[in-house]
Amino acid sequence: MRKATFGAGCFWGVEAAFREVKGVTATRVGYLGGTMKNPTYHDVCTDMTGHAEVVEVEFDQSQVSYEDLLNVFWTCHDPTQLNRQGPDVGTQYRSAIFFHSPEQEEAATASKEKLQASGRYKRPIVTEIAPVSEFWMAEDYHQQYLGKRGIKSCHL
Repeated sequence: MRKATFGAGCFWGVEAAFREVKGVTATRVGYLGGTMKNPTYHDVCTDMTGHAEVVEVEFDQSQVSYEDLLNVFWTCHDPTQLNRQGPDVGTQYRSAIFFHSPEQEEAATASKEKLQASGRYKRPIVTEIAPVSEFWMAEDYHQQYLGKRGIKSCHL
């Protein structure tokens, strides 16, 4: 199994979107990219820890490609909004791709450049592409939050 990690606003809807993808074997929501060790949701919501809300996706590469996962990522949020998605504002809601390998970095960069050149967005894409760092799993009640409530995912 391989891993991919994405930040696209509130992690609830993003996780639900990835859980619908054939070949995704597991998801976990959590916090990544900040300075505090073992942050809580309360800590991250202060917008002082530097963490992004992210979903870590485990996938079977024989069933779904990393490029397919990138397509899901691009469709479930607005990558031109800096540090916000919808009503959620703060650096914890930033658009980010955290790569696990040089191949993922290359694919993410190419995907971002292709989308920017497509003309789909009038504003520049502000998505951060950075190496994965320590992942801190979010509290249990955040895991599969929307699925537990029978709510479908974002825009798929």
